[in-house]
Amino acid sequence: MKILAVETTATAASCCLTDDGRVLGRFAVNAGLTHSRTLLPMIEQLLGGCGVQPSEIDLYAVAAGPGSFTGVRIGVAAVKGLALPGNTPCVGVSTLAAMARLWDGVPMTATVCAAMDARCQQVYTALFAVKNGVVSRLTPDEAISLDELKDKLVAVDGPVVLMGDGAAVCAKAFTDLPNVTVAPAHLRMQDAVGVAAEAAVCAERGETVAAAELLPVYLRVPQAERELKARLAAEQNS
Repeated sequence: MKILAVETTATAASCCLTDDGRVLGRFAVNAGLTHSRTLLPMIEQLLGGCGVQPSEIDLYAVAAGPGSFTGVRIGVAAVKGLALPGNTPCVGVSTLAAMARLWDGVPMTATVCAAMDARCQQVYTALFAVKNGVVSRLTPDEAISLDELKDKLVAVDGPVVLMGDGAAVCAKAFTDLPNVTVAPAHLRMQDAVGVAAEAAVCAERGETVAAAELLPVYLRVPQAERELKARLAAEQNS
């Protein structure tokens, strides 16, 4: 099964093409350019370099959130547009689960804490167990404060590995937790390879959807909506 996967939830953007779990190609950009400018040219070059036509894709996958609201929307919209002409199935995967999936097959036993900087002293986070290279979820995706996450990690026995673009922020806040370390650079950040791997697992469980049904997952209300509600509340009280 050929999977084209997209990851646009943070500063870097990436896409990859896999065939039955084998990575045929991967393209990533972390140059500060907007994903709306870089994503589709990346996908075009990826497919061209691999000699694969869009009609040969069996499944489109995207990190559907949590993450940057704009980044999530760009990724989901791009995948919907690519999948619609051929009515190709899609999978929207958790950004956090896709990060943890990068540890599949790694011979270690630890708790992986996937963390993304949600700003306002909050993180998007979830905990995953990695036991002899097998990844399993421990907690749901949630948006919580650093203090709340620290309380969760205090209760964890054994080593904890931080990953994601929130790993550095968490590491600074958790210096008094000796069992907490930061993942090495090549396994730390969000990556389309993890999205493809998580999508394959989801597809095996029958969790694919039509392109029209693919939706973003924000966890928090977008800032524009929060500001609108605050303004309306202020006007009602004035």
